[in-house]
Amino acid sequence: MLVVTGQIIATAAVLANAVVYGTDVCGAVIMRSVYRKLDDATVTVSAGWGHYYGDKRMPIVGVSGVVTAVLTLLIAVLAGQIAAAVAAGIAVAALLTWLALYVRVAKPINTRQTAAALSGVIPADARALQDKWDSILKYRVTLQFIAIAGLCAAIILF
Repeated sequence: MLVVTGQIIATAAVLANAVVYGTDVCGAVIMRSVYRKLDDATVTVSAGWGHYYGDKRMPIVGVSGVVTAVLTLLIAVLAGQIAAAVAAGIAVAALLTWLALYVRVAKPINTRQTAAALSGVIPADARALQDKWDSILKYRVTLQFIAIAGLCAAIILF
């Protein structure tokens, strides 16, 4: 019963983290290029409103993804499924690293861009803010990929 429960929870983790992964991939593959074509004010207002809504709606998905990944790891350990536990452990490590990057780099920028969108006051370092936000996308995408791959491996290895 623990094996099937672990597979179900791991599947939920894949689905939740896929939302975050897809959002980051969209940022890396599409939005980064779009923002380079726009003036600083337009980039800041557009990104700011995006963060306004994203920061309200995405936490439930992100938290669900991390919690279900941790539960996958715990269930794998309890079920004695060492290979699945290792795969889930890799996923959890990747997600925690992603979260650290988000909290340290992206979230403060999100907050400043949201404030700019709400107030209409564009910061003097608007382009630098967006460039810094963009600079960690390759890491965020890679970490989410590792997490999802680890969770998929855990499903197979249970």
